[in-house]
Amino acid sequence: MRRPIVLRCLFVLATLGFLGAASRVQSIPARSTSLADRTAKALILEKNEGERRVRRIPADSTSVPMSVPSPEFLLKISPKNNGSQHLVLGTEELAAGARIREHKHLGQDEILLIQTGIAHVRVGNLERNVHAGGLVFLPSNTPIELENVDSEPIALVFLFSSPGFEDYMRCSSVPAGERPSLITRDELKQCAHAGHVEYAGLH
Repeated sequence: MRRPIVLRCLFVLATLGFLGAASRVQSIPARSTSLADRTAKALILEKNEGERRVRRIPADSTSVPMSVPSPEFLLKISPKNNGSQHLVLGTEELAAGARIREHKHLGQDEILLIQTGIAHVRVGNLERNVHAGGLVFLPSNTPIELENVDSEPIALVFLFSSPGFEDYMRCSSVPAGERPSLITRDELKQCAHAGHVEYAGLH
């Protein structure tokens, strides 16, 4: 007589355990597809395609610690270019001797792809030359400085883990075809704040 009772108890316990596991599974939220995910557009771009912009000229280049590595750059992927909310990508060409001044990005990781030439890079506590085909990974809030130490230009690709810095780039430049205006130190500070970036000496 006891055996059926024991079996019924085990069955009830097993059923309760299954229901508990099922409720736990149901409590895990499904990954939602945000509006941004649905509106990002696929792109196929050639080397010279994208949003071409020309950097503005410092009003006082002797006292404004602005990063002017090249006169022009291309923004290819960003919220404004194709609706991407997760990545920002662009390209530029650094002439011999051109320099990206010390700065750090607040909240975005960055990857630099060196496609041609030789770059001398200081990032965090690392320092070395990076040759064509090499890359630099820059964690957020980490200082970086880069200089073209070769006789040929550096073809550079920059990739950010999230939007932000492209706002600084747009703020401190004009669309290709427009005459670049002068930019003051105060304007640069505003642009840096908008782009979540801190440049050494610009406070």
